[in-house]
Amino acid sequence: MSLTVLAVGKLREKPYRQMADEYLKRLGRFGKAEEVEIPDLPEPAGAGEAAEEKIREKEGEALLSKLKPGDYVIAMTIGGKARDSLELSRHIAELRNAGVSRLVFVIGGSLGLGKNILARADEEMSMSRMTFPHQLARVMLLEQLYRTEKILAGERYHK
Repeated sequence: MSLTVLAVGKLREKPYRQMADEYLKRLGRFGKAEEVEIPDLPEPAGAGEAAEEKIREKEGEALLSKLKPGDYVIAMTIGGKARDSLELSRHIAELRNAGVSRLVFVIGGSLGLGKNILARADEEMSMSRMTFPHQLARVMLLEQLYRTEKILAGERYHK
């Protein structure tokens, strides 16, 4: 199974980029792992809910264009299902055993994900009930995917 992190926006700050690249490199020894970025749209100052929804929908269209019909899509949302590392590893193992060939985790922009991408998602997952900057959340997700692969390979990992 290949793993893809599909995200709105670029990791601009060097430390985040370096950490993400390191986890992608580590994940590579377990199989195909990639990160796909789509540009984030500018948020006009004082934008109302309708303008924000339009931005989410446009970003959602760009995200949808990167998905393939057989992809299993997990949308990263605050209200999604929270799993600890062992639960996530068991869930990914179940998806592999079910024949999923490409697992895609979708991280939205600063305004979140549009209804169009949420409708396409097979499930929603939360990192935590806390809010994190998107750049940090992406690195944390990549670290958890690496931890999952180590768990599934029967290797030691820090608890």
